[in-house]
Amino acid sequence: MRRVIVVGGGILGLAVASELTARGRHVTVLEKEHRWAAHQTGHNSNVVHAGLYYRPGSAKARLSVAGNHSIVAFAREHGVPVDVCGKLVVAATERELPALHLLARRAEDNGVPATLIGAAEAREYEPEVAGVAALRVHSTAVIDFPAVCRALVDSLSDAGADLRLGTPTLGIRAGRHGGVEVATPQDVLRADALVNCAGLHADRVARLAGITPSARIVPFRGEYHTLRHDRRHLVRGLIYPVPDPALPFLGVHLTRLLDGSVHAGPNAVLALKREGYRWRDVSVTDLAETLAFPGTWRLARRHAVPAGCSEVARSLSAHRFAASLARLVPAIGRADLVRGPAGVRAQAVWPDGTLVDDFLVETARDQVHVLNAPSPAATSALEIAADVADRLGIAR
Repeated sequence: MRRVIVVGGGILGLAVASELTARGRHVTVLEKEHRWAAHQTGHNSNVVHAGLYYRPGSAKARLSVAGNHSIVAFAREHGVPVDVCGKLVVAATERELPALHLLARRAEDNGVPATLIGAAEAREYEPEVAGVAALRVHSTAVIDFPAVCRALVDSLSDAGADLRLGTPTLGIRAGRHGGVEVATPQDVLRADALVNCAGLHADRVARLAGITPSARIVPFRGEYHTLRHDRRHLVRGLIYPVPDPALPFLGVHLTRLLDGSVHAGPNAVLALKREGYRWRDVSVTDLAETLAFPGTWRLARRHAVPAGCSEVARSLSAHRFAASLARLVPAIGRADLVRGPAGVRAQAVWPDGTLVDDFLVETARDQVHVLNAPSPAATSALEIAADVADRLGIAR
């Protein structure tokens, strides 16, 4: 196997291409947009996760803990800005203490450096924070993920990779003598193998290749606000709530980025288009496909009340958004928030309506399809890439 086509030019597709190139393969990367990291990678919180939240032994737990180290090392080697600043997970009330202690045990199980601290010590890190206790997670970092992608692109270009922007994948079929053939608007490409890292369109690319994916992508928009410049001093680092264990989302939180700005969010609402960053972004095709999937309705029955209604209310009301933040930092009010950018999470859902809670990778002859890679996939990108190369049977 000498030539591999990678579909998708976000951080995961570029990391896979880099790993395959390092293992001696010639790689073509196909990205339908006219820039790299145009969607999930370019719209996330730029947090390098520690591996705290994930089920011990799961791929998310293993690969995010390892990825926390490898992505920080990559950034430092390539001159990409990164700050290992740590974060606080704050129990706002006594009722949240059992869940906070459970997180502390999970951190220990996953090998994540973390310390339970009291309210007074939490305020030494974050003077404006309110709560009865907190978990200090030491290895969480902030980074510039689009800059990581630029570094990967530079390395791939230097290595002679075939990098194609503005090149959607129109069709995929098995080659007559093995391998794959991929149709683009310009030509038909032939390769020994295909890797699908198409993110929000990963299930569609799998179907183009003749695969029936076991789960379907349902897009969720995460909306952010930012703190006004004169209110940034309220947050020194990263402040998170204790998450609801029934949901894959971490709840609205506060993140000081490398440029000193403070992002607040995200919430999580159903997107009406796979790349729908605003309520008015609607695709009849995308929405019809989402609504025709039985898993969507089963998911809605599980979570529409009260969680779904609460998320929609936060989306429509900045006052409600601010009230969620004020549980962590009481000094934050509606007037402190400015509407910020949004991202869309490619969340895979099983037909029974449950959310796929781990990375999901499916294989066929000469093909690997990454079908669920939301957060912490950016953190884990280099580790997922190594796993994909292993699945193709390409030796290190």
